[in-house]
Amino acid sequence: MRQRGFEIVKGYEDQDIHLPVRKTKYSAGYDVFAASDVVIPPFKLGEKPTLIPTGLKAYCGEDEYLMLVNRSSGPKKGLVMANDVGIIDHDYYGNCDNDGHFYFQFYNFLDHELVIHKGDAIGQAIFQKYLVCDDDHASGIRTGGFGSTDKK
Repeated sequence: MRQRGFEIVKGYEDQDIHLPVRKTKYSAGYDVFAASDVVIPPFKLGEKPTLIPTGLKAYCGEDEYLMLVNRSSGPKKGLVMANDVGIIDHDYYGNCDNDGHFYFQFYNFLDHELVIHKGDAIGQAIFQKYLVCDDDHASGIRTGGFGSTDKK
């Protein structure tokens, strides 16, 4: 029985996508790699972050989520995640909008463009369990992909 893991999303099957890996036996995070070359411009107030595709989706238990975090070397290279921590919910997997494709969102705080190459390690993914409170009665159903929980 599958518990948690990574798969390649639709449209990226023939693009030599690397599945995330843990480098050491006691690493919490799986290193995630860029699915394509991306240029990240220097930060300008009011601009949106640059999305870096992974070509991946993740599956996990109903009481679990995938947390996306920056690499420790990210800020040294000028990269800061726009959302500090990304949360990929259980029901994001295989959604109708984008098949569950998760991205990393970055700002570049250097004074020049940064080039991320396909296959570069861009962040880490950590599977986590979560708890709900006694009076929780959530019953909503996901109807799309990125940002869909705010859609009305």
